[in-house]
Amino acid sequence: SLAKLERIILVCGRYAGIDQRAINRLIDEELSIGDYVLSGGEIPALAVMESVSRLVPGVLGNQDSAACDSFPQRLEFNQFTRPRIFLDEEPPQVLLSGDHRKIQEQRQKESLRKTLLRRPDLLLSYPPDENEERILREIKKELVQN
Repeated sequence: SLAKLERIILVCGRYAGIDQRAINRLIDEELSIGDYVLSGGEIPALAVMESVSRLVPGVLGNQDSAACDSFPQRLEFNQFTRPRIFLDEEPPQVLLSGDHRKIQEQRQKESLRKTLLRRPDLLLSYPPDENEERILREIKKELVQN
């Protein structure tokens, strides 16, 4: 993992990229953050710095945050902050209930819903377990009814 390295130097290409000779002689590893066409490598470098730095001990106030930010290989559940009512909309009541088990279940369900709708490829690459399969059936049923 990049977070375990003592030092990282990110070399940002511009327009067509970096001269292959420089890559051959100076670059240890090439990274990609996805299929994008950008003018330069600065934004991808920032994405790498943001995602890697949070894994370095002491960077986050609570190190558990890095592990708990989302379900493994699934998109993150919906976030709700204050005020409680925003543009006449409230968060789901279960999130206000104080029942930690139900809150966790709701978050997992929303994570799976988002993954199904936005990144179904993740469900193929990282197949759901029995519990996730059950939740996905519920979600699909709800989607058909609505």
